[in-house]
Amino acid sequence: MKQPLVKIEGVYKDYQLPKKYLFQKAPVFRALHGINLELQQGTSFGIVGESGCGKSTLARIVMALDEPTSGTVFFDGQDLFNMPAAELKHLRRNFQMVFQDPYGSLNPRKNVMGIVAEPLDTLKEKLSFAQKKEYVAQILSEVGLNATDTDKFPHEFSGGQRQRIAIARALITRPSLIVADESVSALDVSVQAQVLNLMMDLQEKYNLTYMFISHDLSVVEYITDQVAVIYMGQIVEQGTTKALFQRPLHPYTQTLLRAVLDVNPLNKKQKNMPVIPEFEKTDESCPFLDRCNKATKTCADNAPELLENEGQLVACFNAE
Repeated sequence: MKQPLVKIEGVYKDYQLPKKYLFQKAPVFRALHGINLELQQGTSFGIVGESGCGKSTLARIVMALDEPTSGTVFFDGQDLFNMPAAELKHLRRNFQMVFQDPYGSLNPRKNVMGIVAEPLDTLKEKLSFAQKKEYVAQILSEVGLNATDTDKFPHEFSGGQRQRIAIARALITRPSLIVADESVSALDVSVQAQVLNLMMDLQEKYNLTYMFISHDLSVVEYITDQVAVIYMGQIVEQGTTKALFQRPLHPYTQTLLRAVLDVNPLNKKQKNMPVIPEFEKTDESCPFLDRCNKATKTCADNAPELLENEGQLVACFNAE
């Protein structure tokens, strides 16, 4: 089998919280709990879940911006957290990130030339100003902007144009992987479609791999090949995008899909709230126990493992 571009093995991430009392042991918050993922070259992998579930923490670890408490992340067979700093800096040209806010992620004091060319100055060999200008002009045209925009500043562009600048900055080093963390959530719906189509065109042209992090399920369904659903730092379901959206197995995934707004008045959804069985939740329980209408005593006593179920991976004793 072909070696994955990104391989995440048993990643845990703990954060130490402030003490409430002077002589109390500092509490620990576990943001990620045993994440295992593989991303193949040229594919799009979606990470979905509600706010606070650990999506952005996972993105930072994949980008080697944050170190896991335990576990490993391999990029093209190389362990990101077990190599000299100089080698990691050299490798960084192969993975870049597009952030959520196109207004906050661009330096307002730099013009487009300075913003887009910055990764060249940091991650690639030194180039002359003329060479950098040629690089920047080429990449701007590929993302739908003009070469004459190099002297403009971020405040002179719309939100969609700013996100195109951010994509140009990510592409300038010709990376293999782009991590897009809520990269279209701040844009209007019509602009979202334009940016998503642009990203898909660039993927086909450069054989890019995307890790696409979003809470917008319609966006994930449109652009990704595979999806992993995260709840409280754990993957509860994983599979191909088509299978997961057509036949979700985990109660949490089903809840997420039911929450998607349906504008068709003919499609009436059930308004009755499901009855949640009452069980005492412990550290050994299923993390979704207190929100699941299918919970049983088994769920209260044991946390389910992520196992294969009809072609998908699901962590649930009562998957259906």
